[in-house]
Amino acid sequence: MARSWKSLLVYRIMDQDMRRCARLYLRGRLLDIGCGTKPYAAILREHVTEHVGVDRESPFDATARPELVGTAYSIPTPDASFDSAISTAALEHLDEPELALRETQRVLKPGGIAVYTVPFIWHVHAEPWDYFRYTSHGLRHLFEKTGFEVVELYPLAGFWTTFITLFCYWLDRINVRPLRWMKIIPLFGVTLQMAGMAIHRFERSFQWTWMHTIVARRK
Repeated sequence: MARSWKSLLVYRIMDQDMRRCARLYLRGRLLDIGCGTKPYAAILREHVTEHVGVDRESPFDATARPELVGTAYSIPTPDASFDSAISTAALEHLDEPELALRETQRVLKPGGIAVYTVPFIWHVHAEPWDYFRYTSHGLRHLFEKTGFEVVELYPLAGFWTTFITLFCYWLDRINVRPLRWMKIIPLFGVTLQMAGMAIHRFERSFQWTWMHTIVARRK
């Protein structure tokens, strides 16, 4: 999910959530699975001793520079190499998520924490590598099945955040000349998201969340 005018609202929420998770859970050597450009490096820097990114040989973002070239199914590192791990909006792109979580188990030390953000309501993207969407119940089942202890599992927002963001993505599809020259649609979209930031503080319609965060511990 590239950062642009149409994703300001959700990235503000995700940044706040990552700051919280980093403060509470992330320590030592951290593995960033499907790291891309490592957008949370600045947030994580003060909490971890090393931030190691792993991504496939041809990542979705051509500017990605992972330290390790591999996949979520085969991470080129010994067992129990990391104290913590993150994976942000990547699990939906894995056709065998159970195998990927078992590989995360392998590279984490006993008691190590993994923080995943996983979409529930989101448009199809990064085709054809877009396979799944997850309810909170599906996430809990998947993580417990692969041997994790679920520490926290919660939605990141409700209906209005989801609706406003997806509407902005739709608006971008009609942002063509001459509208593009006048920048009318981005200005309108940013204004909508500013309203969404205010609504986000009060909304509780979490069954329409666009994303969940799950914090899980290797037993």
